[in-house]
Amino acid sequence: MLIVIALGGNALLKRGEPLTIENQRANTKIAAKSIAEVIAAGHKVIITHGNGPQVGLLALQGASYKPEEAYPLDVLGAETEGMIGYLIEQELENALPSAHQVAMLLTQVEVDAKDPAFDNPSKPVGPIYSKEEAELLANKHAWTVASDGENYRRVVASPEPISIPDIPTIKILLKHDIIVICAGGGGIPIVRQENGKSIGIEAVIDKDKASALLAKKLGADMLLMLTDVDAVYKDWGTTKQRFIGKVTAKEISQMSLANGSMGPKVDAACDFVNSLKAKAGIGTLKDALDIIEGKTGTIIS
Repeated sequence: MLIVIALGGNALLKRGEPLTIENQRANTKIAAKSIAEVIAAGHKVIITHGNGPQVGLLALQGASYKPEEAYPLDVLGAETEGMIGYLIEQELENALPSAHQVAMLLTQVEVDAKDPAFDNPSKPVGPIYSKEEAELLANKHAWTVASDGENYRRVVASPEPISIPDIPTIKILLKHDIIVICAGGGGIPIVRQENGKSIGIEAVIDKDKASALLAKKLGADMLLMLTDVDAVYKDWGTTKQRFIGKVTAKEISQMSLANGSMGPKVDAACDFVNSLKAKAGIGTLKDALDIIEGKTGTIIS
């Protein structure tokens, strides 16, 4: 099967863990081992990943410079896609037999400059803060902040991805049996100008939505979203919480799920499943192959 594997934040950084390269590399090794098992089972894979903590840290570092010297989010997205992609590429090459070839592609993803998301920032980036810290930083840097569980984070515009101009290049790489790492962090956000030329825009695209679009455009057999929870749960965090195993897109779309965690993943999964009549899986990194084989996790069809 052709499987798009979307690595969640836990693939590089566990919640609350210091954002060091050592920590990110250690976690990437775990991700690479799990993906290598999927490849060894005979599946063809494309890998995407998140970049929220990394792009937020770079933006925070940039804020210490003069305003005109700080890099915009599209450039920071490209930087983090290159950095994280490098770690995944290297650790995956270390985990696989030498016959396998891996390529990391900086990927542009087009959005609509008139998307209402630009007026309603919602995508969390960067580290977590207390309410007091968040308010101070928001006033200092003109940020928008929002609650993230018991803490607060900076939020930025997250427009809908509408096309991936690099799809033809990705198809060429797949044709030659190359394992592709692409659309990292949701891809580099660009818009089309009236003259047809593209330019970057200040935003961060949701990784799961971009992964679903990628999977649809490539006609993938499965979209696999790996996170730090073993499945989707109904009534999560309550005494009534219930593990959701095999479920249809229609059934799960009617359930009430947390907006900031599983909700976006389920929405992306249902979008993919309904478009191609394929299936999607959600679960933990270590269970990747078992989820594909229907032994655990949430399978949406």
